Amino acid sequence: MTRRSIALGSGAYLPERIVSNEELAARVDTTDAWIQARTGIKQRHVASPNERTSDLAIKAAEAALADAGVAAADVDLIVLATATPDQTFPSTATRVQAAIGMTGGAAFDVQAVCSGFIYALATADNFIKAGQAKTALVIGAETFSRILDWEDRGTCVLFGDGAGALVLQARDGGDADSAGILSTHLHSDGRYGDMLYVDGGPSSTQTVGYLRMQGREVFKHAVVNLSNVVLEALEANGLEADAIDWLVPHQANRRIIDGAAKKLKMDPRRVVVTVDQHANTSAASVPLALNVAVKDGRIKRGDLLLLEAMGGGFTWGASLLRW
Repeated sequence: MTRRSIALGSGAYLPERIVSNEELAARVDTTDAWIQARTGIKQRHVASPNERTSDLAIKAAEAALADAGVAAADVDLIVLATATPDQTFPSTATRVQAAIGMTGGAAFDVQAVCSGFIYALATADNFIKAGQAKTALVIGAETFSRILDWEDRGTCVLFGDGAGALVLQARDGGDADSAGILSTHLHSDGRYGDMLYVDGGPSSTQTVGYLRMQGREVFKHAVVNLSNVVLEALEANGLEADAIDWLVPHQANRRIIDGAAKKLKMDPRRVVVTVDQHANTSAASVPLALNVAVKDGRIKRGDLLLLEAMGGGFTWGASLLRW
């Protein structure tokens, strides 16, 4: 009998502090008009000095569990995607595990930068399909503000902090019209690692380092890779683009989102866009956007969702999910 991962509930958390484009313009050589024209971003949330990635993740996880009506004691797997962990070790996932009162099962981090949540979702889904987990908490959480060079206008205006989470549970049986994850598709190409990276790390510089990016090159690869992986997901399930009720893309740049949607000939009204309010929250991006559309009523039970993302590495992936 086929086993499938059902999405029971979602949750999110955004730090209280909001940094507007105007505030950034007072610090670096930029303007609100310049940022909006090139990225679509109007503001971003920034964690307070005493907020860690785990703090954001815990609040998102608790919100998702409440939404799903699931007790922490019933969770037997946490997969947390982040490129900004609290520490080199222990994993941020184990901090969440302890905080929510989950004492059994397993908890670990995955790192695929902006694609991290898709990677985490695929990992949890495969654990469930293999019978190694019944109830999983999948989290994307980042404090990218900690690795930004606030004097580099090409990067500091693009990112924000936040966390999003999804509760998955095993169900037996079902077909393409039943709720659950239909498929996941992951890719990477390490030849392009120097186009989006952090110039520090424990084994190289023993420092945290700052995010560095070749924006134009990343943009070109993103539109092509994201379009291709979406088509791959559709073909794997024998579907056309018009079968998708909602595209929930990584919120990196409005032009990338629009470019990918155009290649797929998708109605822009069926694309969830939150980049204007959240900026690029890396691994938190997709679950934050998903949660917004669920909570405002756009995404309804039975809707077919296509989640996609691309990040440094390069890494990219997609997941087809019936809500």
